[in-house]
Amino acid sequence: MGRGRHRAGPAHGRPRLHHHEHRPAARTAGARSGIAGFALASALGGAAPTFGWLVTARAAQGLFAALLAPAALSLLTVAFTGARERAQAFGIYGVVAGSGAGIGLLLGGVLTEFLSWRWTMFVNVAFAGVALIGAFLVVPRSQQARKPTLDVPGTLLASTGLFSLVYGLSSAEGHGWTSPWCWGLLGVGLVLLAAFAWWQTHATDPLLPLRILRDRHRAGALVSLLLVGAGIFAIFLFLTYYLQNLRGYSPVLTGFALLPMTLGIMLAGQVTSLKILPRLGARTVLTAGFALAAISAAWLTRIGMTTSYTLGILLPLVVAGVGLGCVLPPAMSMGTNGVAPQDAGSASAAVNTMQQVGGSIGTALLNTMAASAAASFLVGHDPADPATLTDAALHSYTTAYWWTAGIFALGALLAALILPSLRSGPHRRG
Repeated sequence: MGRGRHRAGPAHGRPRLHHHEHRPAARTAGARSGIAGFALASALGGAAPTFGWLVTARAAQGLFAALLAPAALSLLTVAFTGARERAQAFGIYGVVAGSGAGIGLLLGGVLTEFLSWRWTMFVNVAFAGVALIGAFLVVPRSQQARKPTLDVPGTLLASTGLFSLVYGLSSAEGHGWTSPWCWGLLGVGLVLLAAFAWWQTHATDPLLPLRILRDRHRAGALVSLLLVGAGIFAIFLFLTYYLQNLRGYSPVLTGFALLPMTLGIMLAGQVTSLKILPRLGARTVLTAGFALAAISAAWLTRIGMTTSYTLGILLPLVVAGVGLGCVLPPAMSMGTNGVAPQDAGSASAAVNTMQQVGGSIGTALLNTMAASAAASFLVGHDPADPATLTDAALHSYTTAYWWTAGIFALGALLAALILPSLRSGPHRRG
């Protein structure tokens, strides 16, 4: 793990501890339990005899992933404290997180095309086995003075509030934006989330201590991750629709076609974290990254049935990859930097949750906007005409990409307004 070199000192009336002393057993246990549970849920999902079984297994995957991701990120938070080693560690973590969707599409396409969809679940068992062995061999156990209790009311309020928001956005596709049902769900979701924020100031062991949001770097990073989560899923989702449904690409070819964005994230993430961010600062880097992603999404609004892959898809994907690579690793690092050791798990969970919530809200919202655009296009046209259906689909995709460009543009604006213009960026302790 990291090479901490802290000496004892009088800061805050106590010696500064070596980073291994800050690694609670709960994080180690959470990572191992999350890996093992995720592997078991994946195996059950791959063997699912019914759709209900598969849905239950997927829910279990989400449950154990919620244990795993924050635990893994909090281990990075407390283990890597030096500026350069922290930048390198979070650069790698951000690259892995950002490129996972693209690599997953490619691997999933290969498994689906040549084996079966069930192997998209079974393959997780092999990955989890390697990760579990590494966790036992590399990550040592340690002790913590007190086990925090689960904030059950906070968990219920946050979960039901977010569910209501996502379901409300999704229901607009079938009920329309004027539906009382749709706006009722959205209103209930907002009320529940407001109640969650209130409860966090009164709970003994809050799920999300609001003190971790008072730092401008951290708040800006979490908002950035929310918007990135919404946008990155949209790019992959609607290009998959376009390439497979309209251009006739196979699942494997689609995975390869989307790979340039993943490669862009991997390259830009490392270069940004180690070279550019320390020189220019978080505000400049994240603003530029979001701007590049917005340009890429606007570029993708030009797709058509005769669009050249190189000019119309490859180049905007590379631009998007570079832009998102400028956002993801710095935002993940800022989201957890400077938190007290006891808050590392909560901050890490917030980072992971923002990405997932952004993806869920973005997918629900943009799918609804795309479906509404397609339905509006078909008004006054012959829905039985294949050419009309193709044009309607293209119109829905381009509408979704204009909205995606708007999401990324909002990210650029908020990064410029929220993040302080400190050159040290996320390497300062907050």
